[in-house]
Amino acid sequence: MTSTQLAFLVVTLFTATVNVGIAAADLVGARFVLANSAQVGVPRSWLPWLAALKLAGAAGLLLGLFDAALRPLGAAAACGLVLLYLGALAFHLRARVLSNLAFPGFYFATAVASLTLIASC
Repeated sequence: MTSTQLAFLVVTLFTATVNVGIAAADLVGARFVLANSAQVGVPRSWLPWLAALKLAGAAGLLLGLFDAALRPLGAAAACGLVLLYLGALAFHLRARVLSNLAFPGFYFATAVASLTLIASC
């Protein structure tokens, strides 16, 4: 296994894991999720849909990771997560909520890293 392949494995597993975690927080209506959503103007009714997108992204990443024939699906999932978190960043900027911009920025960075590594493997 090359260092690029190892990085692909580790980063993709990490990205999938953190997306499952934040999707779970969305689904249970965690206090920090509800507060942040209200602050940036995301209706509570969107949370299950956003969680579904995050879970679909995580599943696509994992499928692309463990089956080379499904690597394009993994790339599509990573692209979807990049777009999802670009939207989150846009909502934060539109609402001028910069105090916690690092959170969507972190998820965005993991999705970009996964996409970059998928493209190089």
